[in-house]
Amino acid sequence: MRIRLLALSVLGVAVALAGCHRGTRPDGTPVDKHGVADLASFQNFINTHPTQEEFKKMYPGVQLMLPGTISTMEIRYDNSRFFPSLDKDGHIIGGDFH
Repeated sequence: MRIRLLALSVLGVAVALAGCHRGTRPDGTPVDKHGVADLASFQNFINTHPTQEEFKKMYPGVQLMLPGTISTMEIRYDNSRFFPSLDKDGHIIGGDFH
């Protein structure tokens, strides 16, 4: 009984700590899991017309709300939900936060 309790406790701690790691972007900058704080660098990135996959690698903490994606009507002030404008090839050419 004690071994099972100990095993479950260790597993719980491991799962909790797994979400605490700090990630880095392909360019080496740290990832902020909350939203976009530096809007100038974000706009510079959008100006490169990234693909959806590139966006998700660079900004994993930002929810990419593609056309047809269902979302709630909550108001977010942390720039964590981006509604992109796409070109005919699916590249992000602009958009805004809601």
